Amino acid sequence: MPVSLPPALDLSLDLLRCPTCRTRRLHPDHGALRCPVGHTFDIARHGYAGLLTGTRATSGDDAAMVQARDRFLSTGIYAPIREVGARLAADVVSEQGTVVDVGCGTGYYLAGVLDQMPGARGLGLDTSVRALRSAARVHDRAAAAAWDVFRPFPLADAAADVVLDVFAPRNPAEFHRVLRPTGRLIVIRPTERHLSELRGRLPSMVAIDPVKEQRLHQGLNPFFQAAITEQVEYSASLTRLDALDLVAMTPSARHVSRADLNDGGLLPDQVTVSVLATAYQPR
Repeated sequence: MPVSLPPALDLSLDLLRCPTCRTRRLHPDHGALRCPVGHTFDIARHGYAGLLTGTRATSGDDAAMVQARDRFLSTGIYAPIREVGARLAADVVSEQGTVVDVGCGTGYYLAGVLDQMPGARGLGLDTSVRALRSAARVHDRAAAAAWDVFRPFPLADAAADVVLDVFAPRNPAEFHRVLRPTGRLIVIRPTERHLSELRGRLPSMVAIDPVKEQRLHQGLNPFFQAAITEQVEYSASLTRLDALDLVAMTPSARHVSRADLNDGGLLPDQVTVSVLATAYQPR
């Protein structure tokens, strides 16, 4: 039985372009999306558009990572991060704006932006099928599509008022192409102090590259200029389950041994949350 077109995906159809043709629009056809020359992409029963074909640059989050992320984010510990992203978006975008969240995960940050913009619509892109199942249901104005950030986006030129990138890979040239000239790119990333207590106890966790900021600015500088940077830093209390989920929801889960995680004495009950949030204007 064909899957019906989800209302949020219907809202975003004019943004989408055929990933194969690159310029042709997609239209719904018997539970799929099809371009005028016949390239066809499934709409998953969970509500997201399956636009990504072929080999992926990354497999994205698996089921265990997504479940851990859902549990952790539901605690509200990262709510201040979501709030700064929403504020930076709402500062410059009309309530009727379009928000594209690249590497959207479960859609937690996209939903926070849309909550502050009652007439806006959102589209989340991610490679993880498991995460997209959540992202497609996270908000009644948020659509979701399977896509790889390192490929040219299946989106029209100048389609977005905001491109949101939270703890995700970046594609500066594509960010610039899909943003309107008056739009805003919002990049949120960790500082070296982020989760330092947890990293100190679990040295096998993935480290934060000390030249991350330098690489970020080098990559974005040809396309964007920074308008505003805000630092969000605070101390957060953790239960043991919170700490386990915080490790399990990141790529560090593949590096930390089960023995280390089973040793409750290694897990801190307090961590520093420290991120930078920058709003960029297109050059």
